[in-house]
Amino acid sequence: MAAPEPGTDWQGRPIDCGSCRHRARRDGGDCEPGRVCLRDPRASRIDRFFKANPDLAGEGLTDPYFLVRALAVRHASLFHLPALIADPDPEVRAAVAERIPDRLLFRLRNDPDPRVRIVLAGRVEDGALLQMATDPDYYVRVVVARRLPVEALPLLMCDPVADVRLEVARRIGKDWMVSMAWDEEVAVRLEVARRLDSRQLEVLAGDGDWRVRYAVAERAVPSCLVRLVGDPEEDVRVLARRRCRDAAAAVGENGHQGGVDG
Repeated sequence: MAAPEPGTDWQGRPIDCGSCRHRARRDGGDCEPGRVCLRDPRASRIDRFFKANPDLAGEGLTDPYFLVRALAVRHASLFHLPALIADPDPEVRAAVAERIPDRLLFRLRNDPDPRVRIVLAGRVEDGALLQMATDPDYYVRVVVARRLPVEALPLLMCDPVADVRLEVARRIGKDWMVSMAWDEEVAVRLEVARRLDSRQLEVLAGDGDWRVRYAVAERAVPSCLVRLVGDPEEDVRVLARRRCRDAAAAVGENGHQGGVDG
């Protein structure tokens, strides 16, 4: 099979392997046109080049093509990374944020691009993470909600974006969860219905969405189920009535009444 022909670089210029300063790498098998090439615009091919030639990663940090710089960051010495904290391209700064030592993360905390701050939110701890709970980008706050200590999650309970509140509902302590039963977003209330103690589910038995009421019917105690046996939604009625019958049968078999947690 013939070797692939070199393509064009990131500026659309033909790649000339003959004049490439890394020609020796090709002769040694560490560069292959169309597959492993520093001048190729494709990220996968550039990354393969640095994997095969990690000693050249430091050189790639000053390349005019932002993808070369961003991928070089993955392989370069940590000692060279602080110089790219102010790189003009956010992809490069995000790559730096993934590897830079913890003690230098504060230098990126006010980065203008959310891609960089999302990486930071996945790395910083304690007070620095808490400060990011008010970040203007919603997905930064989603990442914060996934990592904050449980006791700090009430700070995001009323976030204006439902995706953030949903992350909170998935982790928040049981003492606070009841307060989220009146959230305007169905997905949040549904998560609350799945996590609340079965004896607390009555607060959602009259929910306006049948999916939430169905989740209640799946787990609620009999005293709550009686509110759902006449539910306007057939699936909810059927489930509530079946569970009521099962509870009554269990009482008859055991000779005493007990809670049913489903």
